[in-house]
Amino acid sequence: MSMPYYVAPEQAMKDRADFARKGISRGRALVALRFENGIVLVAENASQSLRKVSEIYDRIAFAGVGKYNEFDQLRVAGIRSAELTGYQYSRDDVDARGLANDYAQLLGNSFTHGMKPMEVEILVAEVGIDGGRDDQIFHIMYDGTVIDRPDTCALGGESDAIATRLQEGFGEGLSLVDAIKLGVSALSGSDKEIPASSLEIALLERNGGRRCFRRLEPSEVDAVLQE
Repeated sequence: MSMPYYVAPEQAMKDRADFARKGISRGRALVALRFENGIVLVAENASQSLRKVSEIYDRIAFAGVGKYNEFDQLRVAGIRSAELTGYQYSRDDVDARGLANDYAQLLGNSFTHGMKPMEVEILVAEVGIDGGRDDQIFHIMYDGTVIDRPDTCALGGESDAIATRLQEGFGEGLSLVDAIKLGVSALSGSDKEIPASSLEIALLERNGGRRCFRRLEPSEVDAVLQE
């Protein structure tokens, strides 16, 4: 009987991390940033039917990059978890922090014990009721690491360069139009132009209502970019 090859745990974790990062880097990036009345999420997405940004609950949005089938499974799991918590307790008990921790456990278990790690990075954002400092943006990595991003967040290919461009242009009290333009310019950089048809943009607005998620129509995106 042949003995299995021994692989040091450090090497196994490195190989898994390299595998996940390689898959994520092939995906198109997305960004999230605060503006004066909420949070805007801007994704480069050429598909008109497959969504990278979605609503999870009343004031909470989800976004993912990497393998679509894997982050869409996580989206569905988040909706079920939020609905169950809201039904058993109260709608006010559902928040982005709790969902981010749930996702961290799922991704951490997959990274450590699964046949292969999930090739995804996800974002959970919640718009606050009273002001910008109540807004929450959580970035969950492929290995289950949770990062609290207070103002801006970038996921996907070239995320470091995109995050730098976002931070350089960000300021308190950005209007919605300025926030969208900043998000698009951060994604495109100086060497390419992203047409409106390849953008997916959604908002979490402090609108005084229960549901705060709104997806911009292509005509609205085109109008904003032409201003």
